[in-house]
Amino acid sequence: MRPHFSSFVFYRVIFLGLFVGTPLQSAVLVNDITTLNPIVVSSVVTPTSVEELSRLVTTHKGPISIGGGRYSQGGQTATEGALFIDMRRLNHIVRLDVPRKEVTVQAGATWRQIQEVIDPKGLSLKIMQTYSNFTVGGSLSVNVHGRYVGEGPLIGCVKSIKIMLADGTLHTATPHQNAELFYGAIGGYGGLGVIVEATFDLTTNEAIERTTKTMPVSAYQSFFMKEIKASKVAVFHNADLYPPAYKNVRAVTWSLTRKPLTTKDKLAPKDKLSGIEQLFLSWVTKGHFGKAVRESFYDPYTYAKKVVQWRNYEASYDVAGLEPPSRDTLTYVLQEYFIPVDRFDAFVPKLRRIFQKHRVNVLNVSIRHALPDPGSLLAWARREVFSFVVYYAQGVTPRDRKEVALWTSELIDAALSEGGSYYLPYQIIATPAQFARAYPNHPAFFALKARVDPTYKFRNKLWDHYYTPFVEKNHD
Repeated sequence: MRPHFSSFVFYRVIFLGLFVGTPLQSAVLVNDITTLNPIVVSSVVTPTSVEELSRLVTTHKGPISIGGGRYSQGGQTATEGALFIDMRRLNHIVRLDVPRKEVTVQAGATWRQIQEVIDPKGLSLKIMQTYSNFTVGGSLSVNVHGRYVGEGPLIGCVKSIKIMLADGTLHTATPHQNAELFYGAIGGYGGLGVIVEATFDLTTNEAIERTTKTMPVSAYQSFFMKEIKASKVAVFHNADLYPPAYKNVRAVTWSLTRKPLTTKDKLAPKDKLSGIEQLFLSWVTKGHFGKAVRESFYDPYTYAKKVVQWRNYEASYDVAGLEPPSRDTLTYVLQEYFIPVDRFDAFVPKLRRIFQKHRVNVLNVSIRHALPDPGSLLAWARREVFSFVVYYAQGVTPRDRKEVALWTSELIDAALSEGGSYYLPYQIIATPAQFARAYPNHPAFFALKARVDPTYKFRNKLWDHYYTPFVEKNHD
């Protein structure tokens, strides 16, 4: 069965990565899915062993950047002139401990690779993104989250990691051993070193049923707290906030069930959008009428069907083949904002005003929930939050980028005014002051980076933008 269009297409289309990387290339252009951030690196290397990786790290005298699937959208995996280490061939499943429900994998492995190994054992990942093509290392580096009820950032299910520092040494880090490295590297965007391996807690794979409910957005916070957070059977949940009015949401919940499966497959197929789905996406992109049709007709029709499938099926959607025909003049981009749960109703009107004031071409806003981060230095959820995942279309000209920067800055301020934050894997628009407010523990992260990477070997555009000025300012 193909995943339904509305809940997944609007979020998954943006995650198509551009493949760059062969065993060795010189003067390679690295870009991301948006095509907005071309970066010329000195070369791309794809190590196949930890020993080879150590030699690269210790012998290369210049800057090093680290990439996996490269789904970030603001240069977080590269910087000019760096040696670009493509981790995707360090992708082995190291160990599966079924009785203890643990799996150890190399950082270049994808979630789909893990699912193909654990599914026959009746096991499932506890936390990951909605889509399974991402690499483990990249997911750890941005400390992802998903739609899991009663969970928070990915760090919450990580037992341990192995990280290679600038001197080529390999260190095991857990919440109790080398804890500073553990809480710095997860969510650290490749700033401390190369995450080489990780061990995760697993859970049981079970059948789940989809239910939906529409309501005014003003009713959603109360609904979630009473009906979803308190539920003992809800597994996945998100709500779609419909543009351009931003007044109504459709809440989608997947809950444990004993009902017969309607989808017999254990994992989702590796397929593409149909021509009709691509046409509808284009239609929704171009104007308000398509968005109105989606809210009033397409989604009600789509969600009317009862669906019962495996947890692993719902967690294994594939992003292959979803690239739109062209990004020459218009591209699809993602942003995300995290708002304390008790400030939800205060933030939504601000989001609405900004989008409507600037006529932002928002295709979808997916609302999720996350419990607090257990202690990562660059935590985006220092307390319980709702996240607003904004998927929008923008032009590619300098004028288009300037307009996006204007409303993005306003939206960051709106999130900060409610005690919230914004997510770092996307276009680097926030000022150093905004970054500092959103991530108040950044001085501790920067101090740790200065100790373990004193020559600033591990670089990318994110740390060029925030770390370098911080170091220069504090050395004056």
